[in-house]
Amino acid sequence: ISGGWELEVHGTEAKLVRKIAGEKITVTFNINNSIPPSPEEEEETQGEQKPDEQEPDITSTPNFVVEVIKDDTKQTLVLDCHYPEDEVGQEGEDESDIFTIREVSFQPTGESDWKETNYTLNTDSLDWALYDHLMDFLADRGVDNTFADELIELSTALEHQEYIKFLEDLKSFVKCQ
Repeated sequence: ISGGWELEVHGTEAKLVRKIAGEKITVTFNINNSIPPSPEEEEETQGEQKPDEQEPDITSTPNFVVEVIKDDTKQTLVLDCHYPEDEVGQEGEDESDIFTIREVSFQPTGESDWKETNYTLNTDSLDWALYDHLMDFLADRGVDNTFADELIELSTALEHQEYIKFLEDLKSFVKCQ
């Protein structure tokens, strides 16, 4: 991923970390359940199969969490982001963001478990001007459409790698007597 991000991978969970101007930005995502169903799969269940069509590329579009920690504070700004299913893979709309912020909250810095008692703002009810400022805030820290595209590529590669490993493990497990 461009922009000086450091990658850590633990099984199906990945973490990207970047430090800029007194801030630490962390993006975490999990590749489990990150491949949306394709429209072709839905059509096949209705019995309409077209044999000449090429298989679509399988892409992993995981939900991801952005945490921004400022050096001098005891709070972490947490933004829960996702790829809306109708936006992924649509080219041409230059102005449109390919990911959205679903929720925003503050959490205590250094705590591994988030507190359910902290207020979480659902962006469905958020003023659009404030939402745009939050998107600009993320873009200023390197989390923009380019980052989101590269995250899809990274996630897809990691998912493919885990899938192959799973198939190999399954093969050796079934062979074992």
